[in-house]
Amino acid sequence: MNWKEFIENRNRLFWLVHTAGWCGFALVHYLGSLLHDLRDIFLVIILLNTYAGWLLTVPLRYIYRRIWNFTPLKIAIVVILASYCTGVLWQVVKNINYWEIYKHGYRPDFWLYYTKNSLLSFFIILSWSGLYFGTKYYQMLQKEKQNVLRANTVAHQAQLKMLRYQLNPHFLFNTLNAISTLILVQENKTANAMVTKLSEFLRYSLDKDPMKRVTLSSELHALKLYLDIEKVRFEERLQVNFDIAQDCNHALVPSMILQPLAENAIKHAIAVQEQGGEIKVSVHRFGNDLLIELADNGPGAEIKNGNLFRENGVGLVNTRERLQALYQQDYSLVVANNTPTGVKISIRIPYEVGGRI
Repeated sequence: MNWKEFIENRNRLFWLVHTAGWCGFALVHYLGSLLHDLRDIFLVIILLNTYAGWLLTVPLRYIYRRIWNFTPLKIAIVVILASYCTGVLWQVVKNINYWEIYKHGYRPDFWLYYTKNSLLSFFIILSWSGLYFGTKYYQMLQKEKQNVLRANTVAHQAQLKMLRYQLNPHFLFNTLNAISTLILVQENKTANAMVTKLSEFLRYSLDKDPMKRVTLSSELHALKLYLDIEKVRFEERLQVNFDIAQDCNHALVPSMILQPLAENAIKHAIAVQEQGGEIKVSVHRFGNDLLIELADNGPGAEIKNGNLFRENGVGLVNTRERLQALYQQDYSLVVANNTPTGVKISIRIPYEVGGRI
């Protein structure tokens, strides 16, 4: 039996709790009868009284449903009145059972005696009402909590997609501009190769869910596609060096996490220097952490408190926000000056392979 599904079914849950509660009532009264050394026939009275209480409280459920949206004062008045009337009726049934069965047909002198001890029954029914409303409010709060979590998840996914996809137009504009230039100078073969790599890169970018992680080898393949495209633009001015540890190829990383960092390096380190420069990507494992480093030998930048001060820079900001969304506090992103020149970005995330640390 699927207990989670059973409990989430409100109708089934009501009948389960309702019946279990009255069974508990019967058990408590039976144990109490043993202390008072009552005759065995009293067990029949307990069962009849329990069944009467079980039956009489069922209509309260439908009454309380109808008043659910009333003001708190009206709800309290209805609950007290309904509980009192039900308690009195239940006490009459209990007295009849006790006098007819245990007292062998005893009849009181005055009919109001049939309501004797109604106050105790009223408190029991009032407690039942309190448990009903408490359970309903708890279910309502749980449902609202689930709705909030679901809404946060949807917003979370939308935020990650926005953070990732807003980077693509910059790269796409530059690439299409380069292809257009190649066509104008009749470098059709090179332009065709560039279009092929661009389509493969964009297919990878669009197919990968930003909420999921991919293997490092897959991410590096996409990065190499991007850098191969940029090499057509910069030719020998762009040099790339990879230093990847063998045990890191199957590690899981956020999709498209390296491309914006490489794009920043090209924009601010390679493109601004007449002789170009080098981008070095290194990935190693340190204990339970995966260390990713991307460095360039450009002119460097102003760095304060781990932040780069550049105009219109979104790559590093988006990368930090994506890591925050995916790993909460279990990550680090450090920006530092490279030696002898340039900028070095170091990322630390948990080392995971196929969901296992």
